[in-house]
Amino acid sequence: MTVDDIKNTIMCGDALELLRKIPDGAIDLVVCDGPYGVTEKSWDRVESIQEYNLQLIHIFSRVLKAGGAAYLFGKHNCIDFIDYRPFLDLVNRIVWYQPARLGQGRKRYTNNHDIMAYFVNRGAEATFNLDAIRVPQLVELEHRMRCERVPSVRNGKYGKTRFNEKGKNPGDVWGDIKQLTYKSKELASPELHTIQKPEKLIERIVKASSNPGDMVLDPFAGTGTTAVVARRLGRDFIGFEINPNYVEIAESRLSRLEEEMEAAAAQVSLFK
Repeated sequence: MTVDDIKNTIMCGDALELLRKIPDGAIDLVVCDGPYGVTEKSWDRVESIQEYNLQLIHIFSRVLKAGGAAYLFGKHNCIDFIDYRPFLDLVNRIVWYQPARLGQGRKRYTNNHDIMAYFVNRGAEATFNLDAIRVPQLVELEHRMRCERVPSVRNGKYGKTRFNEKGKNPGDVWGDIKQLTYKSKELASPELHTIQKPEKLIERIVKASSNPGDMVLDPFAGTGTTAVVARRLGRDFIGFEINPNYVEIAESRLSRLEEEMEAAAAQVSLFK
């Protein structure tokens, strides 16, 4: 099987089995929102989330191109106590801050974040399109400008450092993108509220770590958010999903997107 055989499709089946069919070095970006190992739901039950994720990381190192990136979602300990270093380089543990969660801890501090472990494959420089994901300076701008006027800064080693008018690097704590709720318009299935990832979150990842025409792999595609975002941004995708109902929802979302894109293209051609 070649990548072209399954390009821009969501295959129904077990991710670990289907990943074996991906040729070496065929993928530019992996967006992996798989099991967290924290609930009793059938899709989330794994014996050891760390060992499960290590298995995935090993596979990603094979299917990724040199310099390709993988984003692995999980909780704070999703890659603790495992040695991923022989396979991929860990660049960041990005914190996705979610302050609006209803569940409140009674015997410990409430968990208000998920982790996105950002890995890159060795052998080439990784894609990182900073200008595509800059965020507003907001209140930090005034403080930054005051710092720049300090004589020791103005006349020192970093005197030529200035804020970028296009915005700043979003950093490794993302609190500006809210999780979905049962009232969110983009929620594809009511049972997935707080689980389905917002399109804005996936957009930031896809924009930062891939380019138009690149191949994006989502081994736990769910209702197709990564696939929809990839297509909208001019990337190709491959998705795997074990739940046939979710595959049907994903395909419906993709069909609507294609119709919207065709309508937009026709509208543009009218004004040429």
